[in-house]
Amino acid sequence: MNPENVVRMPNPKNISRVAIGVLIVIVLVVVGFRSFTIVEAGHRGIVLQLGAVQPQVLSEGLHFVVPFIQTVVPVEVRVQKAESSQVSASRDLQTVTTTLAVNYHLEGGSVNNLYQNVGLEYRARIVDPAISEALKAVTAQYTAEDLISKRSEVSAKVKEALTAKLGLYNMILDEINITEFKFSEEFDRAIEQKQIAEQQALKSKLDLERIKIEKEQEITRAQAQAEALRLQKQEVTPELIELRQIEAQLKAIEKWNGQLPNVTGGATPFINVD
Repeated sequence: MNPENVVRMPNPKNISRVAIGVLIVIVLVVVGFRSFTIVEAGHRGIVLQLGAVQPQVLSEGLHFVVPFIQTVVPVEVRVQKAESSQVSASRDLQTVTTTLAVNYHLEGGSVNNLYQNVGLEYRARIVDPAISEALKAVTAQYTAEDLISKRSEVSAKVKEALTAKLGLYNMILDEINITEFKFSEEFDRAIEQKQIAEQQALKSKLDLERIKIEKEQEITRAQAQAEALRLQKQEVTPELIELRQIEAQLKAIEKWNGQLPNVTGGATPFINVD
């Protein structure tokens, strides 16, 4: 047999070397990929080393980590919104349903402490209960009517209380908005009736003031007329009386139609013209 026609089997040692080489390349590639992590915008990275929370917090961007030993948990630090509707009691024991919108965010440098003490379920464990407690504590200080008329003051107190509660867990409160106070139907009817009564009372008060002013005007006019008559009376003289009589006779002559008048005697004759 021609030695050139003999098929040579691969050397097992060479196969092993190739396989090991390929495996090493794969491991290096995997290790290379796992050696770097990217923290997205608006997030911070919590470093876990064999499950233990590390003190450093990764900012946005590319970071090196120890493969298979360190892992990174991303946590959002952008403003988040929590909207809650809570039922509480006012100082006058009215049932109040308050709808509150809360904007808050996590303190970037302390998210590792929050993760270690609370975890990622911080809204259900911390935020929602804090909103409920703050609302109930503040609404209990006001009557139902005061909650409506002093909404800005109530909002400021709720914000103050909620800021303190969230601050204990490295959360920062940005803003709150009380969107609605809702009361029982009985209370709403009572408020409506009270408003109607106040409007009627105001109308009656205005009518009374108008009548009073009109009465004062009448009195003023009467006093002015009386004063005018008094002044005229003071100015009456015999000469003025004689002048008025002559004026009356002249007017009578102007109206005379040619018939003989009836004349009455006296110091000054009076002409009567029909």
